[in-house]
Amino acid sequence: MVEFITADQTLSLRNIVLRDGLLALNQCRFSEDAIEGAFHLGYMSDNQLVCVCSFAPNELDPFGVAGFQLRGMATSNEYRNKGIGNLIVNFGVLYLKGRKAKYVWCNARRAAYSFYSGLGFEFISDEFEIQGIGPHKKMYLKIS
Repeated sequence: MVEFITADQTLSLRNIVLRDGLLALNQCRFSEDAIEGAFHLGYMSDNQLVCVCSFAPNELDPFGVAGFQLRGMATSNEYRNKGIGNLIVNFGVLYLKGRKAKYVWCNARRAAYSFYSGLGFEFISDEFEIQGIGPHKKMYLKIS
């Protein structure tokens, strides 16, 4: 089931999935985690947090106001390809629609391009490198 969680609850899964477990948990925080309007979602299975993502108000040129950035999307290896990631992102997008958000964007890792494309996100940048993490592209989803 998808539920609202705290930023602190996302850190362990972010570290394991996105940073290969190599960082201290505090290094897995994003500056946007605590800003007003940010929220965090988790999917629980058998009382275990198996998927997380975070959304924070963050406008992106040229799309203007009422934008949110999706960050920290992480699913435990054993729960991938089961539709949980789709479920949690779609839940977040529906929630944002109710909050009158206009769009969601993300910096998608190369390995996740097809995941986000399958959710309706479109590429809006050339590929770029995030040092220590790898190749990414900006992707965008219009909400309303």
